[in-house]
Amino acid sequence: MEVYFTRLNWNDTSFPIAASETGLCYVGALNEPSNLFDDWIRKHLPRAELIEHPRIMQPYQEQLLEYLDGTRTRFSLPLHLIGTPFQLDVWQALCQVPYGVTVTYSDIAQQIYRPSATRAVGTAISKNRVLIVVPCHRIVGKKGDLTGYWGGLNMKRQLLEIEQVSSSKLPFL
Repeated sequence: MEVYFTRLNWNDTSFPIAASETGLCYVGALNEPSNLFDDWIRKHLPRAELIEHPRIMQPYQEQLLEYLDGTRTRFSLPLHLIGTPFQLDVWQALCQVPYGVTVTYSDIAQQIYRPSATRAVGTAISKNRVLIVVPCHRIVGKKGDLTGYWGGLNMKRQLLEIEQVSSSKLPFL
């Protein structure tokens, strides 16, 4: 399997993005050290041939930059999500949360018909490595507070500001 990657530059920051032939499989955190991406690839796609290829990655870069610049609210990128069946269920539920809306971990647990699995949902969300596109930044604590985020709370705040979210809990289905 070939995995293509590049670093996306936005404002004064950059982060790795990668895609297989199937679709986008990795979007890193702002200013993420390259060894985190390398470690993730070795763990999840150990036989992959890693190829730096900005041209192949251009459609992914374009949509991510449009989002970061506030001109895109939905992604039409193919995804290659790598996780357990439970994680995939959680990440699919995250993809249903609309732009500009926040929901809680409990809401996601309800959505996947596992109402008592709030902590497991939180753990699954923390394993999401397709940041921004699989919008785990839209998930907040029970009282609307910003809680953990792989890219850090500063990145989470930035993404919610792009979406002009004021941490209001709204139904999303």
